[in-house]
Amino acid sequence: MQLKDTLNLPRTDFPMRGNLTAREPERLAHWEKIRLYPRVQEKNAAHPAFVLHDGPPFTNGDVHIGTALNKLLKDTVLRFQAMRGHRTPYVPGWDCHGLPIEHKVSKELREAKKSLTPAELRAECATFSARYIEKQRAQFQRLGVLADWAHEYKTMAPAYEAAELRAFAQFVERGLVYRSKKPVYWSIPCETALAEAEIEYKDHVSPSIYVKFPVPNIDVEELSLILETPLYFVIWTTTPWTLPANLAIAVNPDVDYVVINATAGEAKAKGEHYIVAKPLLENFIAAVSTSGVFDPANPPQICQQFKGRQFEEFGIRARHPFIDRASPIVLADYVTMDTGTGAVHTAPGHGLEDYQTGLKYSKTLAEVHGFKDATEVIYCPLDDKGFYVNDGRVPAELVGVSVLEGKPGKCPANDKVLEMLTARGALLANTPYSHQYPHCWRSKTPVIFRAMDQWFIGLDRPFADAHGRVEYSLRTLAKDSIASVQWIPAGGENRIRGAVESRPDWCISRQRAWGVPIPAFFDAAGEARLDPAVIRALADKFARGGSNLWFEQDAEKLLDGIEAAKSWPRPLKKSADTLDVWLDSGCSHQAVLKLNPTLHFPADLYLEGSDQHRGWFQSSLWTALATDGTPPYRAVLTHGFVVDEKGKKLSKSDGKPQTADDYVKKYGADLIRLWIASEDFRQDITLSENIFTHVSNTYRGLRNTLMYQLGNLAGFDPAHDATGPEYFTPLEKWVLHKLHGLVTEVTTAFNDYNFHLGVKAIDQFISVTLSRQYHDILKDRLYTFAPESPERRAAQTAIHATLRALLGLLAPVLPFTTDEAFSHLTANTDFSDDSIHLQPWPVADAAWASPDFAQASADVEAILKFRERVNEKLEVLRQEKKIGKSLDAVVTLSGPAAAELMPLLRRHAAVLPEWFIVSQVELRLTEDSASTIDIATAPAADSGLLRCPRCWRWVPELFAVEGFEEKVCARDRGALLAKFASQKT
Repeated sequence: MQLKDTLNLPRTDFPMRGNLTAREPERLAHWEKIRLYPRVQEKNAAHPAFVLHDGPPFTNGDVHIGTALNKLLKDTVLRFQAMRGHRTPYVPGWDCHGLPIEHKVSKELREAKKSLTPAELRAECATFSARYIEKQRAQFQRLGVLADWAHEYKTMAPAYEAAELRAFAQFVERGLVYRSKKPVYWSIPCETALAEAEIEYKDHVSPSIYVKFPVPNIDVEELSLILETPLYFVIWTTTPWTLPANLAIAVNPDVDYVVINATAGEAKAKGEHYIVAKPLLENFIAAVSTSGVFDPANPPQICQQFKGRQFEEFGIRARHPFIDRASPIVLADYVTMDTGTGAVHTAPGHGLEDYQTGLKYSKTLAEVHGFKDATEVIYCPLDDKGFYVNDGRVPAELVGVSVLEGKPGKCPANDKVLEMLTARGALLANTPYSHQYPHCWRSKTPVIFRAMDQWFIGLDRPFADAHGRVEYSLRTLAKDSIASVQWIPAGGENRIRGAVESRPDWCISRQRAWGVPIPAFFDAAGEARLDPAVIRALADKFARGGSNLWFEQDAEKLLDGIEAAKSWPRPLKKSADTLDVWLDSGCSHQAVLKLNPTLHFPADLYLEGSDQHRGWFQSSLWTALATDGTPPYRAVLTHGFVVDEKGKKLSKSDGKPQTADDYVKKYGADLIRLWIASEDFRQDITLSENIFTHVSNTYRGLRNTLMYQLGNLAGFDPAHDATGPEYFTPLEKWVLHKLHGLVTEVTTAFNDYNFHLGVKAIDQFISVTLSRQYHDILKDRLYTFAPESPERRAAQTAIHATLRALLGLLAPVLPFTTDEAFSHLTANTDFSDDSIHLQPWPVADAAWASPDFAQASADVEAILKFRERVNEKLEVLRQEKKIGKSLDAVVTLSGPAAAELMPLLRRHAAVLPEWFIVSQVELRLTEDSASTIDIATAPAADSGLLRCPRCWRWVPELFAVEGFEEKVCARDRGALLAKFASQKT
């Protein structure tokens, strides 16, 4: 036997290379085999539940890396809570209806030149959605997401649709649902209304135009000075295509407006006078001077000044610039002095504020414009495809012209309107204007505001809540209840509050086929009938046959057997609209939390992207308040978006491979999980090859540490071989004291969802405390001492405690790697029936924080810090080629007894060679008055010492051992004798 064969070298089958892409699927199959998810729930069956309610992703494509971020954060939270002792039922969901899916299916059908009925289109959409549910489920499972996949929820499931309709019946019953013609976001390519959450703002260049509206020569004494000359109100707009729908000009009643005339330039030649707001006069002059209207060297003069309200008192009715109709002056407080002229072109069918003004002045405008009734004042001369219609009011040259931008900045309607304004001399200026403009999230085209009959939920309508109180509106309840929810980060409260306070009534109708139908019926006069009893009866039918019944049966068949509809006049026509998909998913607390017996309402946590303050968080809040009078969640946690190195959001529409599978196939799931957990996910998270290189290095160091510890625990049975604290050296007390702090720090961080802080603390502990310090120092003791020596067993005891704690702390983040290491630790095999995910969360021994451990830790910390100075000296010897390893050196520390650290060094003199990893440390007390310690290093070979061929230490004397040719040091001789004696025993 050779001496090297007597060393206790690490032994483990835990591989150094993770080979995650090949090995992780094997562990997934193993988890399925041992029923890991059910066993996790069974383990904590008697404990309180922690319910994280899953916001359903759209089933219209592969799992995007941003969706993977969301799902993995949820899985990390739940794995942590399960180890903390909570029952953690997790029911994943799928958002199956709506525009994203119908848009893709319709595109495929157009390419195949197929035309289907609504019922046939719905069947295609259902098949499409089901196909991606299968794909996404497999992709989530590949990421290691533990869930109750057998009971997942789908918004297209009949039971879910029925629950949604029953919730909708409550909205109707409480008088919250109404039908009205008002402007909504409209996507022309998709031919449907859009929710606010389906809008994304993008940089856009629009024409910024100043337009003259002539004022006729009317008998107004106050204007007598200028009525003999041409007089104009000047409006400013960036949407010329809305001018055909202009019905009025709005001014601010309390702002000063001035009448100006030019002293030079084109306006002077024509003798024209203009009315603009005084605070915007300079901006107006500068804007139109570029087109020669004014001479900048001779600015216009103010002729008269009026308050805005006086124009209404005068009864002034300007004239449309290219349509023969009036444009009365009306008053509106929302007219600001930020941009424009203070005279706002008003088209009630194309803007929400314009709409409010249209309602306010409906009688006047109906009379002025010859509308049959006030409802026609909400005038919008466009069809569903965005073309001007021939309604007798639109100029013939505009009929059939599109308002859709075919290419950025190219809008046929804008071009035609500008041409008409120019021909009539009504255009004062036209310049490009860059601003943020709403776009359809699916077609990526600019949306329009378009008035049409839609169904709404009134957010400010008082209603009777679940307790019979009538004095509250949904908005009031929402504002009051927001404070009762924990928003993480705290800024989320301001975001949701701002969204709740500013949003208009909720437009819940969509002009699509793929969704839950709005169960309304229209009689011959066009009156809508929406009855809660009928809705509930239809919900019962849908629960058995699904909402396809609505598209397969006529009104009579649908209402057959429904008592509440028997008295309705016939014939009846069923509604063609479907419910907003945000109402679909927003009712999940009714269809899932309340109907699944493993869950509870309200949920403990909702966790989604920060954009969901406008989306799912908000729709869930409105629906829960309407049905139960309380928020559906106790806490809401939000994360940022995945962005590239330039900060640009990674989007599916970019055309780049950004699916989770792209990264799983390249790196493995645990590396993706480590990347996510290492980032402050409350902010946007950067994704790049450089970042994954860094994460890979971190993982490699972590895995090597686990392998080192597993290897050095070979032959160690904690039940029989673990030692008590009395055998611990200060080094063991130090590392366990540090471990106590780590467990406390990580537990707090994870409990607060600060996973990045916990992972950072673990990485610091592994890379510095263990790898660079404790493990480095221990090698001599672990490798060369007798296997069962108290000193070695003490070290193994500390390593075992450290490894168990590390595996537990890392389990929520690295479920594959930690479970693999746990199997090797407990069963010495790749796979075992037990799992780290069935263990409790690590709890540090209170003794590790005791004064004794704390004092030992302080001593070790001080000496290790001093060791850095020693290492600097050793590095000089190494650079001079005088030594190889640090064991080739001896160290002499000289100084007075009272010098800093000298008492500490003297107290631990016997172990200093081990801690400094040198062969000898000599302490010399001097008479010097200096307060510092002098460090001298020298090659051990120059000191007359001999190198032990087994431990490589330099010692004064070597001894023979029977059976070996080479002599060894006294310590190794004792270790060999003890080892052989143990083997004989």
